[in-house]
Amino acid sequence: MRGAGFTIVITSLWPYLQKTDDSTDASFLGWVVAAYSIGQMVASPIFGWWSNHRPRREPLVCSISINLAANIYYAYAYLPKTYNKYHILMSRVFVGFGAGNVAVVRSYVAGATSLNERTGAMANMSACQALGFILGPALQACLSFIGEEGVTLDFIALKLNMYTTPALLAAVFGLINILLVVILLREHHVDEDGRHIQSINYTSEERVDISEETVESIDQVAVMTSNILFFIIMFIFAIFETITTPLSMDMFAWTREEAVLYNGIILCCIGFVSILVFLAVKVAALRFGDRPVLLIGLVIIFCGFFILLPWGNHYPKIQWADIKNNSFVTQMPDLVPAPNSTVEPTGCPIEQTWCQYTPAIHIAQFFSADFLIGVGYPACNVMSYTLYSKILGPKPQGVYMGWLTASGSGARTLGPVFVSHVYTHLGPRWTFSLICGMVAGAIILLISAYRRLIAFSVRHGRIVE
Repeated sequence: MRGAGFTIVITSLWPYLQKTDDSTDASFLGWVVAAYSIGQMVASPIFGWWSNHRPRREPLVCSISINLAANIYYAYAYLPKTYNKYHILMSRVFVGFGAGNVAVVRSYVAGATSLNERTGAMANMSACQALGFILGPALQACLSFIGEEGVTLDFIALKLNMYTTPALLAAVFGLINILLVVILLREHHVDEDGRHIQSINYTSEERVDISEETVESIDQVAVMTSNILFFIIMFIFAIFETITTPLSMDMFAWTREEAVLYNGIILCCIGFVSILVFLAVKVAALRFGDRPVLLIGLVIIFCGFFILLPWGNHYPKIQWADIKNNSFVTQMPDLVPAPNSTVEPTGCPIEQTWCQYTPAIHIAQFFSADFLIGVGYPACNVMSYTLYSKILGPKPQGVYMGWLTASGSGARTLGPVFVSHVYTHLGPRWTFSLICGMVAGAIILLISAYRRLIAFSVRHGRIVE
């Protein structure tokens, strides 16, 4: 449900900002998308440390409660008379803070599975998250038919429309999650061979000595490399999910409602593809190993972003908004609407100067890139933190998983800010060229550290890979 709670608002976030606060631009969108990850980056090590010393039910209930309240805050962000965009920004920070529990969940799965079960369990968890990513855009697409105006509940001063209803539904999901955690969650921990042992949170003198020895023997170079690779993977996907709506509105002249609906459908389809990829990854990793699957996933992502590079002689439609005092008016009088027009401006905004000389991205390019990224990203995502959990070995992984999640959150913070500024000022050609360079760098890093990215037990000769 965490995946659904995130994606259920992501496609409508940009239109919601535009409607709620006229001063919003594409650069601020990057900060709003990044706000989620800033909150998660701060919270992940905290909740990870908490889960190492206390029953996991405590940090989970606390974090989900924060997430629930933050989604309600988001739904009411239109209510203040000023600074609405900053209220949306703060609500996303708190939603992200509540999502810091992903470190707790991953450490629980790592501690509850043997080495042979780990990849399959992580893939299953990721498949469930992907199902949430499917349901989120699908629900958003369905709720888009409520329209921008919707209905108003005067007794609680709440507008139910295509922007607020998804956040309220995410709050309902949060309430369900709290009930599931309280009623069903039980502590369970096994060693790397699958033998049941005492709770991961139990501490004795013997366990402390083992833990200290384990910390000293962990390959810190492999840990750092894994964090860097995870950072890059999350960075490029954050860029992709941020740029999808503005890119489609600029290149295909979609209205706000069309962008929410069509991108919701696209993300839904990507989610279905991801589930199939997670199922395939379980089989491929058993046959070929985790590292080859991760490498192939990065190559596929590179191809996806390479396809998005603009080419040809077809240029995007120029948006007529805010060009009345521009010299282009004399050249394109048919683009300027009547003063009393209520038609929503569509196309590439004239203030983005690259719109005038950068070729448009074809719809076939857009769909092909979506498919390839939808295949490559889930494979890289699940393999990166599965491999990371194997590198760490049998010690409690809450804090380490917290730092990995913080690394990913840092990427999701910087990615949207980076892409919103680069895309706004330089356009898609520079944006996707730089991303291709980053992915190529990740491939080189993986190949150079290939021999060190092995499981803890393999490194110490306990088992043969």
